[in-house]
Amino acid sequence: MPKFLIIRFSSIGDIVLTTPVIRCLKKQVPEAEIHFLTKKSFAEIIEHNPYIDKKIFLEDDLNQTIKNLQAENYDYIIDLHHNLRTFLIKLRLMKKSFSFNKINFQKWLMVNFKIDKLPQKHIVDRYFETIRKFKVENDEAGLDYFISQVDEKAIEQLPVSHHSGYIAFVIGAKHNTKKLPVEKIISICKKINYPVV
Repeated sequence: MPKFLIIRFSSIGDIVLTTPVIRCLKKQVPEAEIHFLTKKSFAEIIEHNPYIDKKIFLEDDLNQTIKNLQAENYDYIIDLHHNLRTFLIKLRLMKKSFSFNKINFQKWLMVNFKIDKLPQKHIVDRYFETIRKFKVENDEAGLDYFISQVDEKAIEQLPVSHHSGYIAFVIGAKHNTKKLPVEKIISICKKINYPVV
């Protein structure tokens, strides 16, 4: 039974973008055991994901986190964050690892000189490149976001206007460069033929 540690620390959106990798790895690699390491502040995002066998949260003390991870004896580490902290984790665990290419140089060229060398590939498909050794393919089933049964609402509890469907538009972001301007949000919502939440 291959045991995988998947690492992603940053934003809610970035973690949601990793969910197809988690799902496909779990479904396409026989008997795969999936552990996911992230920050405690993102616990709610992965809490109800049925494709994650164990949720692990970064301790304030990185050494303690690494000791806890060493006890798990992973077969593979899938580093979808790829920074100094994940480098140290991989170094100390000494297991076969695969890291996401953040294409920092290409991003730097674009930001500083408007030279576009960025790949014409969605970030989800770029995440899949990290696990290609395992012959896992994107099932094209989209992103996952699981909520608790307590938070689920029957369609009858929604306004009548929402019974035939609605669009949930998540507009928050930590950094201004990741936020859509209000005018753009309004423009998008006006083009949607469903109620928008």
